[in-house]
Amino acid sequence: MSNGAETTRRSVLAAAVAVAGAAKPVLAQGAAEQRVVVITSFSRDVTTPFVQAFERRHPGTRVEVQNRSTTAAVAFVRETRAAPPDLFWASAPDAFEVLKAGNLLAKPQIDTAGIPPRIGGQPTHDPEGHYFGFAVSGYGIMYNTRYIRANRLPVPREWADLKNPVYQNHIGISSPSRSGTTHLTIETILQGEGWEPGWAQLLEIAGNFAQVSDRSFGVPDAVNSGQYGIGIVIDFFGLAAKASGFPVEFVYPTVTTLVPANIAMIEGARSPNAARAFIQFLLSPEGQEVLLDPKVMRLPVRPETYARAPQGFPNPFTDASLGSRVRFDNDLSEKRYELLNSLFDRLITFRLRELTEAWKAVHAAEAALARRENAEGRRLVAEARARLARLPVTEQQAADPAIAGAFQPTRPDRPAGPRQAQLEEEWDRFALANYAEARQLAERAQRAR
Repeated sequence: MSNGAETTRRSVLAAAVAVAGAAKPVLAQGAAEQRVVVITSFSRDVTTPFVQAFERRHPGTRVEVQNRSTTAAVAFVRETRAAPPDLFWASAPDAFEVLKAGNLLAKPQIDTAGIPPRIGGQPTHDPEGHYFGFAVSGYGIMYNTRYIRANRLPVPREWADLKNPVYQNHIGISSPSRSGTTHLTIETILQGEGWEPGWAQLLEIAGNFAQVSDRSFGVPDAVNSGQYGIGIVIDFFGLAAKASGFPVEFVYPTVTTLVPANIAMIEGARSPNAARAFIQFLLSPEGQEVLLDPKVMRLPVRPETYARAPQGFPNPFTDASLGSRVRFDNDLSEKRYELLNSLFDRLITFRLRELTEAWKAVHAAEAALARRENAEGRRLVAEARARLARLPVTEQQAADPAIAGAFQPTRPDRPAGPRQAQLEEEWDRFALANYAEARQLAERAQRAR
């Protein structure tokens, strides 16, 4: 799968593994088998450099990579538990926790010497030894330097900078319901800023969106080509594009976090020795250097690897502020995962035109009031802004199992349940009404005398 669809809700994943069989014994360590099967959500651009390097180091072992979304990969592990793949390789920490809870992850003996137990405030590995962080990633702002200069735009540094109307129609993002990394970005902002302030900021930034892409790769591709100038992305999109020669830069806002990307051996693996060898390779100095491949560009978990990184490459071991502002709460994220995705789509993705038109009217009114002050106009603009920041669900409701539990991923063969459909319809009406009223208030403010 693409890097963008890497996260899913733990309760949904739990259903996929609930009927998992009993744990199977792991073969004694010894010579690596001739074949190891890896199921992963990472793109081939990421996996191929590792596979090639591992096979050079272990010429008698062939790596077979199967690409699936995280949800599909977990379901596959459950369905093939009698003869499962050997390794599960993904970014979503909740997926590993669900597999662990279903007794579907082995506890291989892996040497983690030299790797700090925590990076950016997060544990690097599972404390019980079921899965291992091989890299970390953060979230931020990617921008095209030529586009910024050509359009005479200021360089954005913080999320709040993107609220500036000068960026109108210059920003892109992917939908969190289609991109796991975008989901983590949105959740990070909400955890760092708070539910209501975070949504208010996101809704104002969205007033400047040129596009909400249905694929995570769509955003860096558009920034690379200059379709628009700024993208909200996971760090390795920006770092890899820069390393590949595109005129782009990437910055971490203050409100960000670092989350480990992990690998685990599946219980009952048919090639346990080769699986252990692959995990050990990823964590070895040689394997960590592969992270600096221009197509990968993820942050290593070994501090010494950064000595070989290109100039300017971010280093969480020397920059203590990187990822330190937000202590990402996986449990909170899990509780409201699908609800958050649906809420973003109802408020932003599916109503982008209405939202951007409302914000254009607000910005136009504020520009007019800057030229000609008017108390009634200011009151109307303040009311318009308040309407654009309104939410149809509180933070408590978003984590309430009675509400959040109604939300499940929808597919063509599995439409939304009745409670989810009802709430989504209510939210859609809520957004339409608020955006229309906000636009009318802002237009009245322009005419106020």
